[in-house]
Amino acid sequence: MERMAKNLVIVESPAKEKTIKKFLGSNYEVLASQGHVRDLPKSQMGIDVEHDYEPKYITIRGKGDVLAKLRKEVKKAEKVYLATDPDREGEAISWHLSQALKLEEGKTSRITFNEITKNAVRASLKQARNIDMDLVDAQQTRRMLDRMVGYSISPLLWGKVKRGLSAGRVQSVALRLICEREEEINAFIPEEYWTIDALLTIKGEKKPLIAKFYGNAKGKLAIKNEKEAKKIKEAISKEIFSIEDIKYGERVKKAPLPFITSTLQQEASKMLNFSTQKTMRLAQQLYEGVDIKGKGTIGIITYLRTDSTRVADEADTAAREFIKKTYGDKYAAKAEEKKKTGQKIQDAHEAIRPTDIALTPTLVKESLTRDQFRLYQLIWKRFVASRMTGARYETTSVKITAGEYRFTSAASKKIFDGFLSVYNDEEEKTEEGALMNGLSKESALTLKEIEDKQHFTQPPSHYTEAALVKALEELGIGRPSTYAPTITTILARRYVIKENKNLYVTELGEAVNQIMVTAFPVIVDANFTANMESLLDKVGEGEINWKTVVRNFYPDLAEAVANAEKELEKIVIADEVTEEICDVCGRNMVIKYGPHGKFLACPGFPDCKNTKPYLEKIGVPCPKCGKEIVLKKTKKGRKYYGCEANPECDFMSWQKPSIEKCPQCGSVLVEKGSKLACMDAQCGYSTNKQKI
Repeated sequence: MERMAKNLVIVESPAKEKTIKKFLGSNYEVLASQGHVRDLPKSQMGIDVEHDYEPKYITIRGKGDVLAKLRKEVKKAEKVYLATDPDREGEAISWHLSQALKLEEGKTSRITFNEITKNAVRASLKQARNIDMDLVDAQQTRRMLDRMVGYSISPLLWGKVKRGLSAGRVQSVALRLICEREEEINAFIPEEYWTIDALLTIKGEKKPLIAKFYGNAKGKLAIKNEKEAKKIKEAISKEIFSIEDIKYGERVKKAPLPFITSTLQQEASKMLNFSTQKTMRLAQQLYEGVDIKGKGTIGIITYLRTDSTRVADEADTAAREFIKKTYGDKYAAKAEEKKKTGQKIQDAHEAIRPTDIALTPTLVKESLTRDQFRLYQLIWKRFVASRMTGARYETTSVKITAGEYRFTSAASKKIFDGFLSVYNDEEEKTEEGALMNGLSKESALTLKEIEDKQHFTQPPSHYTEAALVKALEELGIGRPSTYAPTITTILARRYVIKENKNLYVTELGEAVNQIMVTAFPVIVDANFTANMESLLDKVGEGEINWKTVVRNFYPDLAEAVANAEKELEKIVIADEVTEEICDVCGRNMVIKYGPHGKFLACPGFPDCKNTKPYLEKIGVPCPKCGKEIVLKKTKKGRKYYGCEANPECDFMSWQKPSIEKCPQCGSVLVEKGSKLACMDAQCGYSTNKQKI
């Protein structure tokens, strides 16, 4: 038997090389392209608008050697398998490789696997196919649209604000969402409300019953201030409390779905405090292969960029068997009936799960770094939990009357933990009140104590990375592969800063967003971007020609850019001359923009290089010491208002103070959107700005 020439398998990353080589044996050579090998040039847009938007691809700098090595191996090989990642990005890399290496159709095949395990890799060879040009076109279109936006708008921002800024199709929408949330928070005026709890003793029971004020016979009542609370408190203290109704029931908490890219990023942020970037980096390592004691190098999770919760039948069966064996029959959920659905191409993917359920976190702990282990444990537990039965609770709800007023009390008790024995995504809320089994309508209640408490409504919270991913996903903006890079970009550009998990917009971010909203409202419109994403999906499914999308998009963009160039000339940020005198050469200093915002610089640069911090006065005296209030920034770039005499005077406010004083309590009024509100939340005074 004549020995066959080697087959060549081309993968993306060097980490996969050795893992896959081990699975395939000596007849196969495995090499990595190290990501993309061709792209649009950096020096120009690289799209020939005159000739029906043909992209001009060039070899990426530094990839010449990689391609030369691959060409050499291609010549030797009888068959070439392109085994890049199983998504449209991977499909495009395969196509670029076939173009750059001039691969012959007859000897080239495309293979994909969702996990890097021996079975999956070997099975993929049997399902070799041609490159899916629809998926390639979807990726090409995305790349070209992003390039058109970036290369058309970024120079404008350079000219109007400062060099080095950028705009992007998804990043500009993400920035807008953060800016709008910040505006909502700034404009929020807290409203006062009160709650009343009655502590009731029950004859024969040790623990008192906590009953919460509900309303009256007509329905729910809101208690708006202390006066109303005191009136109700007084009325009920004279009343007899009696039980009107008791309901016993059962509640089931459903098992969670296995992870997709966005939910993994959210949970890893919430439970492990990982940034989206860190989560993706670690998941990539677990997917590509880690050296597991006794197993060698294997991929221990499935592909990490997915928006499908589908699970392969074998993995599903294996998980249910594992649960029965480890936890008992009653913990394994029944397999669901298969629903026939029109499958989307993205649904060729599976959820993110362990490649082998038997590789429990305990077994692999020694072979992983601390962070790899924590992420793997999260994925493993979530997947096991998704195949388990729900947790069951016994519930009791009680309606109580006190004269004309109504109170309620509820309690629940866990009677079966189900999936919670493996995965608890929320701290179990301490259930108020024990189960009141001995309770009946006849039970005698005695009032022990009435508690009234003041509360204030809370503003919307700032976006965290996890919340932003959730918002982008719900709005249909971006896809699994884009969430982490988008957030990384807006942080790297200093449009947004991160403080204690929260994302805050910087002055620079505000300036860029303002220009984008004014000049390019369509680009930063969430509906437009979401609609564009679904068009790209349709290109990937072969329903729309990719050129049609580009032809419709570019002329409108070019027109908006041309208009913006004319219009925005009006807002050129010139060097503003100040009263401040340069103490080196005596010239009037000017305001300049740096990476951290405004500063004072001598106009005599380069002869005089003197600079000073710029304290922007707002024309309002400090309420504590009478000196000027100035606009300042935290170390990370968040805006606030403080006294110029700091640290001697510690006055500070996140909202802009007004010259006006509160007519009720004499405190400072601050700007909240279109209103002025008292700094003292207890006072609660607010008025419309225009009245003043």
